[in-house]
Amino acid sequence: MSEAHYVDPASGTLYPLDRPRWCSDEGRPLLVTPGRGLSRDEIERGTRSLWRYRAALPVAIADPISLGEGCTPAVERPWGDLRPVFKLEWFNPTGSFKDRGTSVMLSYLRQHGIDAVLEDSSGNGGSSVAGYGAAGGLGVKILAPASTSPAKIAQVRAYGAAVQLVEGPREESEAEAIRQADRTFYASHNWQAFFLEGTKSLAYEIWEDLGFAAPDNVVMPVGAGSSLLGCAFGFRELLRAGQIARLPRLFAAQPLACSPIDASFRAGVDTPVPRPVAPTLAEGTAIRRPLRLREIIGALRESSGGTVALTEDEIAGALRRLARQGLFVEPTCASAAAALDRLAGVGAIRAGETTVVIVTGTGLKAAAAVADLVQDGPRP
Repeated sequence: MSEAHYVDPASGTLYPLDRPRWCSDEGRPLLVTPGRGLSRDEIERGTRSLWRYRAALPVAIADPISLGEGCTPAVERPWGDLRPVFKLEWFNPTGSFKDRGTSVMLSYLRQHGIDAVLEDSSGNGGSSVAGYGAAGGLGVKILAPASTSPAKIAQVRAYGAAVQLVEGPREESEAEAIRQADRTFYASHNWQAFFLEGTKSLAYEIWEDLGFAAPDNVVMPVGAGSSLLGCAFGFRELLRAGQIARLPRLFAAQPLACSPIDASFRAGVDTPVPRPVAPTLAEGTAIRRPLRLREIIGALRESSGGTVALTEDEIAGALRRLARQGLFVEPTCASAAAALDRLAGVGAIRAGETTVVIVTGTGLKAAAAVADLVQDGPRP
């Protein structure tokens, strides 16, 4: 563990982990050098949170900030000819998968003397950082687009975080946070590399859920890519440790209205490809320029996975269909369920395979939007 470093994937430059960073000296996003993985015997079975996999982290965390994140239900449900396993990430403490990354990131930062953080978010990321900041005694300021739904801002304020609403598109909140980063540490769920060290617990947990086996496929909504990259890193480490025989295929679901990853993947490149952008139900994945596009495309190719870009009607239909099965999700993650039909239709996933669908957030965070979709839309 002492050999782990921050690494700039663009240049290969290494930085020590004893000094918290959110970017390289050149202003580029960093990763942490790949870990060795862990074995079944290294799981702390008495710990009921993602910290049961702490042996897979690049540094030892003596006093983690934990609210019991992770260990979320994995529920099998019929979906046409398929029997996917839905991983219900809304059971995390603040209502989304973001708590995995936040718990590890803020625990690492606090251990290294950071007592106040800055984050930009339009929803789940800000709520998570605000909640875990409160649990860990950290000062938190969240910058969010002025268009963010009042319900999401209310959750952030309830945790005691300061909020600054920023006019303009989502990207302007990030730009303003970077401008303020010289005064407060920028604990961005998109930039700070330890966030991905937390989301990789998804892979370890799925492996354990399935009786210490890798699934054939993992389907998830993807915007900035933290869940996809976390799964890629975790399964890669499990392969390196000899715990699985192959990588699962990773599939990224995006709304067609904002689908830069699908555009680049289908063009066969890992650089941005122009595609029109419009408002979408799946607002949580409406990221026009993913910071880690190159790494996302690389993970999809390495796993022999792919992308799906979905219409608004497909997303709304999947949301209603999930609700009729007892799964009340926010529109953003309904796109992953909608992708199942497309992928099955082209033979990318098949009946009899083990397919896991990451359901990232609760419908309670978008209750008004869900109510409109359920009331106005036809029954599936």
